[in-house]
Amino acid sequence: MGGDFSYIGNQYHLDITGEDYYIDLLLFHRRLRSLIAIDLKIGEFKPEYTGKMQFYLSALDETVKQNDENPSIGIIICKSKNRTRVEYTLRNTSVPVGVTTYALHNSFPNNIHALLPSPDEIAAIVQSFDDGGNRNNLTGYAHDVT
Repeated sequence: MGGDFSYIGNQYHLDITGEDYYIDLLLFHRRLRSLIAIDLKIGEFKPEYTGKMQFYLSALDETVKQNDENPSIGIIICKSKNRTRVEYTLRNTSVPVGVTTYALHNSFPNNIHALLPSPDEIAAIVQSFDDGGNRNNLTGYAHDVT
């Protein structure tokens, strides 16, 4: 996402009046000086996602944001979206919220494949954890990444 983003946390916990809420991903944008809340959805965009995001942004601004920071920004990432539905939903929203989509790929690019252990190698490593084996087995792959 670029060098101006700093990672704060995933499943970022908010306790609002004794109830637990979790923001999928919380980042900080250094130049904008704003918290960035990201809500990940596995299906098509629904208008009610915006209300949830507005709630998160209000809670972040009230409980997490520092005095010298700008208001929080929300990004809803969905598998698909209907442009008209998104436009109607965001038309009268006063908080900064954006909606975007993602695409899934069934394979890694060839240049990345060579850097990763095979599924069988991963299974063997996981099995060694269950057997009380040496957890340093993962370090054997560090030389492949350089």
